[in-house]
Amino acid sequence: MPVILTVDDSPSMRKMVSFTLVGAGYQVVEAIDGIDAIEKAQEQSFDLVLTDQNMPRLDGLGLTRKLRESPEFKTIPILMLTTESSDLMKQAGRAAGATGWLVKPFDPARLLEVIKKVIK
Repeated sequence: MPVILTVDDSPSMRKMVSFTLVGAGYQVVEAIDGIDAIEKAQEQSFDLVLTDQNMPRLDGLGLTRKLRESPEFKTIPILMLTTESSDLMKQAGRAAGATGWLVKPFDPARLLEVIKKVIK
């Protein structure tokens, strides 16, 4: 069963995302921000990272750049799930190494469809 690291500072958003992913058969590990995510990524491997952009301590772009520095995360899909929808932010996401960009509020079916496309 694929393991997904979800990163969001909003407890309600983490709960909604986890509910959607677990219901689809994924195992989920939650992180409350980018720093927490880095710590969890050092403890175990993941098949996909799903991260918010706007978070305290370390935002989604910073997290993506940091993960991409690590050999284990060079090819792991990293999806941004955020309220940010500007082309400038999307370009910054691509430059940081994000695999894809989804805008909140999210459609659970669409989220699962995108994950199925990019997960190994």
